Amino acid sequence: MEAGHPPGDRAAERLRDLPSVERLAAGLDAPHARAVAAARRVIDARRAELLEGREGDADLGARARAALAAAARPSLRPVLNATGVIVHTNLGRAPLARAARDAVGRVAAGYSTLEYDAAAGTRGSRHAHVEALLREVSGAEAAIAVNNGAGAVLLAAAALAGPGRSVIVSRGQLIEIGGSFRIPEVIAQSGSALVEVGTTNRTRLDDYGRVLDERTGAILRAHPSNFAQSGFVEEVAIEPLCGLGAPVIDDVGSGALAPVGDEPTVRRSVAAGAALVCCSGDKLLGGPQAGLLVGRADAVARARAHPLARALRIDKLSLAALEATLRVHTDPEEARREIPVLAMLAASEQELAARAAALAEAIGAPASVRRDSARVGGGALPLLELEGPVVVVGGHAPDALAARLRAGDPTVVGRIARGALLLDPRTLRDEEIGPAADAVRAALA
Repeated sequence: MEAGHPPGDRAAERLRDLPSVERLAAGLDAPHARAVAAARRVIDARRAELLEGREGDADLGARARAALAAAARPSLRPVLNATGVIVHTNLGRAPLARAARDAVGRVAAGYSTLEYDAAAGTRGSRHAHVEALLREVSGAEAAIAVNNGAGAVLLAAAALAGPGRSVIVSRGQLIEIGGSFRIPEVIAQSGSALVEVGTTNRTRLDDYGRVLDERTGAILRAHPSNFAQSGFVEEVAIEPLCGLGAPVIDDVGSGALAPVGDEPTVRRSVAAGAALVCCSGDKLLGGPQAGLLVGRADAVARARAHPLARALRIDKLSLAALEATLRVHTDPEEARREIPVLAMLAASEQELAARAAALAEAIGAPASVRRDSARVGGGALPLLELEGPVVVVGGHAPDALAARLRAGDPTVVGRIARGALLLDPRTLRDEEIGPAADAVRAALA
């Protein structure tokens, strides 16, 4: 404390010394409106510090320049995913194939044939861009796409059941997945009555048969997605369920078009005779956020005609990415190479080891390589552990180091396990190894 100046007087003097907003803004190299906004935020923050008796950085010019830089940085920005979680919901789920990224760029740059039939010169349907491709990769009679997987299930229930009708669900499938998506609440929003059958761990075909009546709109089979039951359990396969005669909605979740672990495939459910098969576009399908409905022509027609279809419709950029992704899937070998999610799942030990070694060498001490296990993520294959080499960054408090990496540019997100920060090369592309290493070295410094 300075001699002869009581604390209250000194605070009042500092408050009087604060520059005006215009004066502080004038010293910033930025458009006037942005400079004024940054200056006002900094002065207001400094005033609050002084009134509360807190010390703070008195260099308001530096603080204002930092505020300008922070305001100019996009909130939604790219991330280097070193978590090893392939379908990372918080990091945007599936990265897009090059063909999908190019398609988005072309459509975003100008006008498009979104709802225009160029051959006839008349209004067209946005569903036409992907329906033939969806039929080809799924074997279904008809198909439509909406804006996400939850929307697909809601639309299916509303179209096949709705007010005055019921939807039958096994008690073992009254699930909640990410974002508080609960099957009972989806059924309620569709206007349908929920009829529960079986028990939490065991449901048999007879349980469904006993409640079928003239009010039954559909049977819903919901994939458990991000958890699995084991032990004294029983559930009904899709084939006998479709044999009961009532329309079946099969929510297969991840959108696997080819066998991946024990994930249910879209083709199996279509072949079994499900009225509508619902799945996401941005999980194992490896495309953009979308909800896909494929199945019988009559059921798809009812979904297409329902008022909710417009509220849930897919936008042009997602549609462009989805069309391109589906085209890649028409060649399974190309899909395994070009769809990033599938390529990460199929990455060889040799490939991962080379990437881990390159990353550790680029970082230098204190980085080393060891083995660990990650997950697929996104509600797919919850029991599958992806073992492989990872880079361990030791010698520092892992939480503090992870925070510095998250705050950097580029943002790098790893995972903390057994008291160390791990960087998993499975979810890093070869061209991301250098930027990731640079970011780690900067954070260590």
